[in-house]
Amino acid sequence: MRLTMLVLPVLLLAGCASVDERSSAAGETAERFLQAVADGDGEAACGALAPETEAEIDAPCAESILDEALPAPSPVTDAEVYGQRALVRLGAETVFLAVFPDGWRVVAAGCTSRGERPYDCRIEG
Repeated sequence: MRLTMLVLPVLLLAGCASVDERSSAAGETAERFLQAVADGDGEAACGALAPETEAEIDAPCAESILDEALPAPSPVTDAEVYGQRALVRLGAETVFLAVFPDGWRVVAAGCTSRGERPYDCRIEG
């Protein structure tokens, strides 16, 4: 009971982060993910993926993710948060994320806009 009383306020405060703070955190996650791929750090890249997305990568993820031809990260040009989801643009690259109990995770990457049609993504779960 006492632990619950200590944890509950922390959880409530985490859910009350401003949109700017949430956008910034999503952008940082997208940058870290793309940088990990660029650096050849498959373990870190796979660690940034949502579970459903990681399940779509051929095993072992840490090796397969490096074959996905994702670009090196550019600076974040736009990050939009929609509830529990985010869209982050890094130059011409777009990454989609979702928030999990431990923070933002990548659900789709290597995405390019197709106008009115859904994005075309190299990685998605």
